[in-house]
Amino acid sequence: MRYEGPIYRPPSEADSLLIQATAGCPHNRCTFCMIYKKGPRFKIRKLSEIKEDILEARKIYGENVRTLFFPAGNTIAMKTDDLCEICRFSRTVFPNTGRITVYGSSQFIHKKGPEDLKRLASAGLSRIHVGLESGDDVILRRIRKGTDSQQQIKAGKWVMDAGMELSMYVILGIGGRDRTIPHAIETAKVLNEVEPDFIRLRTFVPKIDTPLLEDIQSGVFEVLGPHEVLRETARIIENLSASSYLASDHYTNYINLEGRLPGEKAGFLEQISSALQKDESAFRPFFIGEV
Repeated sequence: MRYEGPIYRPPSEADSLLIQATAGCPHNRCTFCMIYKKGPRFKIRKLSEIKEDILEARKIYGENVRTLFFPAGNTIAMKTDDLCEICRFSRTVFPNTGRITVYGSSQFIHKKGPEDLKRLASAGLSRIHVGLESGDDVILRRIRKGTDSQQQIKAGKWVMDAGMELSMYVILGIGGRDRTIPHAIETAKVLNEVEPDFIRLRTFVPKIDTPLLEDIQSGVFEVLGPHEVLRETARIIENLSASSYLASDHYTNYINLEGRLPGEKAGFLEQISSALQKDESAFRPFFIGEV
C-alpha cells in the first residue's frame, strides 16, 4: 500500500485501516495548523490506485476489517461520485466493515449540499470528522478557517440529516485570552444547534511553522494557562444543552472528560472544579516539547 505526505487520523480511528484517498489539504490556510504547510499540495489519488490499495489490504488483513478511514486532511473534497465509488468498493471487499470515515471541513461539506451527502451515506460513508475549532466568527476569521458559524451549523445539520455520524472538534484556547469568553459561549451555541454525535475537545498547543506561533512570539496572541483553559472548558459545558457524547481524548488536554451530555454535565463541572484546586505547576507545560 502507498502513502504520501503526513498521514494523520483521529484517536478514535486508532484501530481503523488507513487507505489514502487524498494527499494534503485543499484549504491549508489555518493559522494554527502545521500538518501540510510544507506539502504535499492537495491532490486526489486515482480511483484505480485507491482500489489497488484496498485489494492489497485485503491480502494482508483478510476480509474482517471492521473500520476504515480514508486520509488525508479533507477527503470529503473528493468528487461525490468517486468517494461513493470507493465506499461501495470497500464494503464489497470488506463485507464486515461497520464504519467508513473521512475528515471534512464545513466549507467542503457545504459545497456538497444535502443531496450529495445523502448519496454518500447510501454508498456507505458513515462518519465525518469535522474541525469546528470555534463557533465565534471573530476567531474563525483570525485563524483563517475559511468558514463561519452559520455555515458550520448548516453543514453539520446536513450531515446528521443524511444519516451519518458527526464528530465535531473544539480547540480550547484557540481564541487566546481576549476571546476566551466569546469562544466558549459561541461554540456552545453552534454545538447546541447541530447536536453532533460526538464533541471532542483539544487544547491549543503552538506548532512550528505556523502564523499563530508568530503571533504568540510577537505578543499579539496570549496563550491560555491550564487554569484558564479549564475555566473556558467549564463555560462551554455550562452553556451546552446538546445531547452529544463529549470526550477529551487527546494528549493536549489537561484533564480527561468523557461521557454523555446532558446527563454527565454536573460530573464534568465537578471534575473541572477539582482540577482547579491544583497548582498550575501540576499540569503539563503550556508548550509541549518542540514548538
